[in-house]
Amino acid sequence: MGSITRVSVQYLDIVPFLSQTKLPVFTADMEGVNVYKATLPEQAVLVMGNEANGISEEVKAVVQKKLTIPRFGPDNVTESLNVATATSILLSEFKRSLE
Repeated sequence: MGSITRVSVQYLDIVPFLSQTKLPVFTADMEGVNVYKATLPEQAVLVMGNEANGISEEVKAVVQKKLTIPRFGPDNVTESLNVATATSILLSEFKRSLE
C-alpha cells in the first residue's frame, strides 16, 4: 500500500533519452532472448509497448536487446501477455538475477 507515492514520474521525449543513456536498453519481443536464460545487468532501461502495437519503429531503432518470456505448453501458441503482466515478469527476473 502506498508504493505509488514512492515512484518518481517524469515526462520526456523517449528517443533522445534512450539514445543518450549509458544504460543498456531492453524491450520485450516475441523473437527476443529467453529472459530465464539471459544475463541481465544490475541497471538497465526496460521499454514496454502496448499489446496491440508494441513500441514504435523510432524506439525500436535505439533498443539494444530484446527479451522474451518463453511460451509453454505442447503447442506454444500463446500470442502475447498483458503488458502489466509481462512487465511484472521481466522486472522480477531483473531483480532475481541480482541475488
